[in-house]
Amino acid sequence: MLNITSSDPVLSIVVVSYNTREMTLECLRSIVAETRIPYEVIVVDNDSNDGSAEAIAAEFPTFVLMAETENHGFAKANNIAAQRARGEYLLLLNPDTVVLDGALDKLVSFAERRPSARIWGGRTLYGDRSLNVTNCWRRMTLWGLTSQVLGLNSIFRDSAIFNPEGYGGWPRDTEREVDIVTGCLLLIRRSFWEELGGFDLCFRMYGEEADLCLRARAYGARPLMTPGVEIVHYKGASEKVRADKLVRLMRGKISLLDVHMTGLAHPVGRLLLSLWPLSRAVYSTLLGRRESARTWREVWSRRGEWRDGWPRDIATSPVTAKAV
Repeated sequence: MLNITSSDPVLSIVVVSYNTREMTLECLRSIVAETRIPYEVIVVDNDSNDGSAEAIAAEFPTFVLMAETENHGFAKANNIAAQRARGEYLLLLNPDTVVLDGALDKLVSFAERRPSARIWGGRTLYGDRSLNVTNCWRRMTLWGLTSQVLGLNSIFRDSAIFNPEGYGGWPRDTEREVDIVTGCLLLIRRSFWEELGGFDLCFRMYGEEADLCLRARAYGARPLMTPGVEIVHYKGASEKVRADKLVRLMRGKISLLDVHMTGLAHPVGRLLLSLWPLSRAVYSTLLGRRESARTWREVWSRRGEWRDGWPRDIATSPVTAKAV
C-alpha cells in the first residue's frame, strides 16, 4: 500500500525535453492541475535552443530542472533523471503530452491494484481526442516483419493477423497485458527500474522502452495497459525532419532485433527489417505518394547509417548533470 504520510513523494515524474518549450510548459501545467498524490517532477532539458530551460525554471521553480549542455538522447537523459528520483514509483512522461482527468493518480491506483504487472501504461489520444494507438506494441516477430515488408500491416491496419505488432483492431478500450508500454507514459516501481539498470544506453533513441519491457518480462513482469487512464500525446514534436527520424527509428529497431531475436530468426529478421524502407519506397512510388516515396528513398540511401544499429560501446555511466 502507498505511504502518503512520508515526506518523500509517491511519484517521481521524469520529463525529457528538447526544443518543445510550449508543449513542455503545457505538459507541466497539466501535471500540476491534474495530480493530487504527492509527487515530484524532474525535467531534463537536452540542450534546447528555444529557451525551454529558462521558461521552465521561471514558471516551475520547485521542480528539479537539469539543464544539459549536450543532447544525451532519450535513454541516457532518463537514466540521469532517475538517479535524482525519490518516489516509490517512477513515471516516464513525454513533453508533448497533456495529463487528462487525474490520469497520473489513476495510473498509480491501477498499479496498486495490479502489482504483478510491474510496468503500467494508459490510453493515449491525439490533440483532437481521437485514438493514438502508439501507447503499446507487441514484440517483433518474423511474421510481423514479413507483413510489414509486404505492406500488409498498412493495408489491413485493423487486422490482428496482418498488423500484429500494432495490436491491429484493438481500440485500447480494455485492460490488457502487452509486450511493450511505450515511454510516453510508462510507470514502473523505482526499485524495479534500478534492478533492471534503467535503460540500456545502447539505445540512444527509439527502442529503449521496448528493450526495457522485454528485459522486465524475463524478470516476471507482465506489462498492463488500462483504458481508465488517458493523456494527450501529440507524438514526435521535437523531430521535424521525417527522414532523420526514420533513420533513427531504423537504428533503434535493428539494435532491438539484435538483442532480442536469436537463433535462425535473427538473420532472417534482420534481412526483412532492412528491406522495409526499400519496400515502402517502392509502394509509395506505385501509389503516387511522391513526398512519402522521396522520404523512404532517402532512408534507403542512408542505410549505411542504420544497418548496424546503435553502437554498443556507449559508456554506461550517466554524466553529472547541471541542476538549475
